[in-house]
Amino acid sequence: MGTNYYTKDRPPCPECGHEEVGEHIGKSSFGWVFLLRVDMKHGPRSLEDWKAKFSLPGCRIVDEYGKAVTFDEMLKVVTDRSAPGELSSSWYRENYAEPGPNGLARPSVGRDPHCVGHGEGTWSLVTGEFS
Repeated sequence: MGTNYYTKDRPPCPECGHEEVGEHIGKSSFGWVFLLRVDMKHGPRSLEDWKAKFSLPGCRIVDEYGKAVTFDEMLKVVTDRSAPGELSSSWYRENYAEPGPNGLARPSVGRDPHCVGHGEGTWSLVTGEFS
């Protein structure tokens, strides 16, 4: 089980209160590095690109349950992660993963078709739509 995060760049509709979900930032799952969604053609392509987007006027961050998340909280979810220990080599193989920092698993570049790179810390860069 994990939690997805999204941007919201428009205010709620003044008539009905409906809010459109913006871009999918990525997913936080226990024991894994943060899966940061990237688009290598149209951006964002890195955590730095996401930080710039988070800083735009009117940009808000929410989790999949609608809870507001501050810029600092979002960065902590991405960059300050750890897990209680290592997994077996067969688990890594079966899950197209490899050991990552702080006891976390991370998708393997080349084995996981969506993983296009690893961040300098506790995140990996993943393309496509996922939940």
